[in-house]
Amino acid sequence: MTGKTSKCTKENVFKVAAVTTVILIILQFGVSSIFYQYYHPLAVLVSSKIAPVGKQNSSGEFVDIRDFIVSGQLRHKDRLGIASPSLNANASLPRKDEACPFIPPNLRGAVSVDKSIKSYDEIKANYPDLLPGGRWKPKDCVSRHRVAIIIPYRDREAHLKVFLQHMHKFLQDQQLDYGIYVIELAMPTKFNRAMLMNIGFVEALKLYDYQCFVFHDVDLIPEDERNIYSCPEQPRHMSAAVDTMGYRLPYEAIFGGVSALTKDQMKNVNGFSNKFFGWGGEDDDMHNRIVAKGYKIIRYPIKVARYKMLSHKKDKANPERMGLLYQGRKRFASDGLNSLKYKVNKVELRPLYTWVYVEINEEEVKKS
Repeated sequence: MTGKTSKCTKENVFKVAAVTTVILIILQFGVSSIFYQYYHPLAVLVSSKIAPVGKQNSSGEFVDIRDFIVSGQLRHKDRLGIASPSLNANASLPRKDEACPFIPPNLRGAVSVDKSIKSYDEIKANYPDLLPGGRWKPKDCVSRHRVAIIIPYRDREAHLKVFLQHMHKFLQDQQLDYGIYVIELAMPTKFNRAMLMNIGFVEALKLYDYQCFVFHDVDLIPEDERNIYSCPEQPRHMSAAVDTMGYRLPYEAIFGGVSALTKDQMKNVNGFSNKFFGWGGEDDDMHNRIVAKGYKIIRYPIKVARYKMLSHKKDKANPERMGLLYQGRKRFASDGLNSLKYKVNKVELRPLYTWVYVEINEEEVKKS
């Protein structure tokens, strides 16, 4: 009898202790913090080394709250230093002059990818609020992120239509102030993905003060809206899990497919190399530039950073890529944004995107 009484007493003590702990946590952090930390769909995201929550990073963007959720750094609004009621999870809808909520309220989580090819007119009809050039920003609050989506492009119209149909909804649900830029290389020059991304960076800044740049292959379509297209304090590799690769990271140093850098990060690493004509090598070179400047590449969890790859014929590999990679460090300071030479043939603010049509002199670039 004494043993049973002792056991019951211990169980009661444990129950009281557990209830007391929960009450203390709620009193200290608030109900909303507990909800967002453990139950909001964004709570699956991994933390990263970025600036304190509620402040702006070195590029002038508001820091992304998602990077703090799992780490336990998401706390009561007073601890975040949040003054605006729009940033309080329990507040009413923000005014037009207030910053949008840290966590976009309309995120759908995992989304399906519609690979059917619609006409440009059909796609535009789905997005009546788009501004010329494929620009958009929230009407009821001030976006925390000014983002340019840069697409190096040639002869992929079917992919582009699928991309535009999917991405405008995707980006608007994330409450981004964004524009989509399609940088097309004139024939017959061999394709130079990295140089086109440098050009896109320069040309987009001529049109708007973007603080974040997402460099995006047109054949990769994101499958989860929690994969927020923003730029934290470290360069972010977005497409960590692609379906054709079994949703696994091929190798740790990969930085290809979809990647995000702030304006300051791009300038600090001198952009991408301009020397890689043909397929392959430019992403690994960029990885080396990033590491050389002391940055750390970060990624969302695999179950969030998922992409569908649209089928296409692969380009021929660049036979010079290994030599360029081996000698890359010697060129970091002289080959990139500061050596960029190209000719703009045309810039058009089309209904769904901004088209930048350029010429590159391959021989001139290789000799420089």
